Amino acid sequence: MPLINRATVEDIVRQIVSKRLGQSGKPEAPKLVVDASARHMHLCREDIDRLFGPGYELTVYRPLYQEGHFAANEMVTIIGPRSRLISNLRILGPLRDKSQVELAFTDAISLGLSNIPIRLSGDIASTPGAFIMGPKGMVELKEGVIRAAIHVHMNPAEADYYGVKHKDIMKLRVGGDAGVTFDRVHVRVDPKVRLNVHMDTDEANACGLHLAKQIELIK
Repeated sequence: MPLINRATVEDIVRQIVSKRLGQSGKPEAPKLVVDASARHMHLCREDIDRLFGPGYELTVYRPLYQEGHFAANEMVTIIGPRSRLISNLRILGPLRDKSQVELAFTDAISLGLSNIPIRLSGDIASTPGAFIMGPKGMVELKEGVIRAAIHVHMNPAEADYYGVKHKDIMKLRVGGDAGVTFDRVHVRVDPKVRLNVHMDTDEANACGLHLAKQIELIK
């Protein structure tokens, strides 16, 4: 078998490295997934016991993009001012330390809530509350109803690629006939996640997300 000379080996290595890094020398862009997050609720242990019975465990309807997260089969009814309600509020798992409800603006209006703030998930201090009704009981949330701020989950390697850090703000450009640029996309860095933008259904409808073919995350 003829020996491969050094020049040939170096040329092969350069081709492989060039292909992996791209012509600009920058690593290959990570896969960007953008999801429309419909209204939903996160529950703590205490509240799920009240709504569904002591020791009740959520059952999986379908897995979500982030590993270990899922949409549950279980749904509850949220009751707003003047007895307005939404009866098909799906629960997402796993359980949280505190219960919260995430609504789009049109959902909030239909409930009679016109003053819910835009917050990151978990930031529920001084937010409006609501009554939550389940098959075994009712819970009064003193606070926890929010409009979720548009945000991007990424791991440290993906953050390095974009040159951002936890709590930075980025832009998301969604092209197409209804092209829109979102100016305040909150960065959330966690070693356990994959690159994933979450926007609510109002935002997704406004930019025609389901038809968009050109989506770009910008520092």
